[in-house]
Amino acid sequence: MTQKVLKLAGLCFLFVFLGALTFSALAREITIHYLTVQQENEGWPKIIKALTEEYAAQNPNIKWKYEYVPQLDLMQRVQLLAAADSLPLLFNYESGAPLFELIKANKVLELESTFKNLGIYEELNPGIVGVLKRLVNDTGLYALPLEMNIEGFWYNKKLFANHGLSEPQTWDELAEIAEKLHQAGIQPFAVSGIQKWPITRLINGYVIRKYGTDVMSRVIKGELKVNDAGFVEAARWIYEWGHKDYFGPGVNTLDYGPAQDLFLQGKAAIYYMGSWALRDFNNPEINKIGIENIGFFNVPLVPGGVGTLEEWNVNAGLTTSIAHAKFAENPEAIGNWMKYVFSHYGDRAMKELGLITGFRVKEMPEEVPVLTKMVLEKLATVKGGAFWFEALFDARTTSVAWDNAQLLAIGTMTPEEYLGELQKAIDEQKAK
Repeated sequence: MTQKVLKLAGLCFLFVFLGALTFSALAREITIHYLTVQQENEGWPKIIKALTEEYAAQNPNIKWKYEYVPQLDLMQRVQLLAAADSLPLLFNYESGAPLFELIKANKVLELESTFKNLGIYEELNPGIVGVLKRLVNDTGLYALPLEMNIEGFWYNKKLFANHGLSEPQTWDELAEIAEKLHQAGIQPFAVSGIQKWPITRLINGYVIRKYGTDVMSRVIKGELKVNDAGFVEAARWIYEWGHKDYFGPGVNTLDYGPAQDLFLQGKAAIYYMGSWALRDFNNPEINKIGIENIGFFNVPLVPGGVGTLEEWNVNAGLTTSIAHAKFAENPEAIGNWMKYVFSHYGDRAMKELGLITGFRVKEMPEEVPVLTKMVLEKLATVKGGAFWFEALFDARTTSVAWDNAQLLAIGTMTPEEYLGELQKAIDEQKAK
């Protein structure tokens, strides 16, 4: 009898001990540290912070920490933190080849299995999950689709109407529109040269129409070279538009916000950007031309090209990943936080920002912003998606593409020089 009592007491002690461990793990302070390129009161940080604070009201062990990094410094900052095993729990990063390097080093949490274990995998849009998985060689899902975007040319409808212009169907028509606007004293394009990637997006738009949506995959496989004729055509447009001052004065001194302001204040007629810009377009404090004066068209067709207008540049924007090591410190507590935040993210982002995300919207607001509704309608018609120019480039190749694009846009590097240097970098990347 005594032995039975002792065994029962031992089991009770074990259960209490295990329960205490679980309680201790859940009660331990957890810092949701987010390293991001966006301001704390904008975009993804705004929504995640608000949901974290709601969750923390019932779970005071959860603390929020925000850290800003300029996008141009992001790659180096994350690489240094990864090398020191000091990645924060959440961090922005490029979701193609650069992220794949972190995956191979086991720095990033695999999210498909994690979301399934948490019972929230159905919150994710399968289409954008497929895109994110293809970007990392189908090794898994390692990036949160906090946005789901299509890219194209936004334009000032009032300026177009005033000058008898309509949406172009071909690249030549786009060039003619730019020249007419320039002759009328209107800056044709708003472009942030400081950010660099808005320049290469224009090159990418041309080549996906010339060669098809898989063009950059074919480059990495060696089936195409970036100094082939179609790429030279693309780069020459940018070179010539820069010479003609279509990008305005000081393009390489213009940051993302000021470039967007040129468009939203009516000082530039056309703005190539993804649908993530809706968060600002839908904000009357930022958008001075009014949502009724903003139109959107896909990348026009090019002579002899195989691309179609049903194909779009589709992406999840600059993605957010979760550090494997930080998650492993307390998977139960962090998992509970993730379950709350990412079960509500899609609804909250749509309601508060009109932001289209890769998360399910369970309760569509009664009044969806007009531009958001337009993009949702266009997303429903997409029949093929393309990656952005640098999606499959490693960090060094990306730097070559970006840094030299600034020189191309101001005419101090020719198209042939630009693409020759880029092909050398790609060859070195493939040789690793």
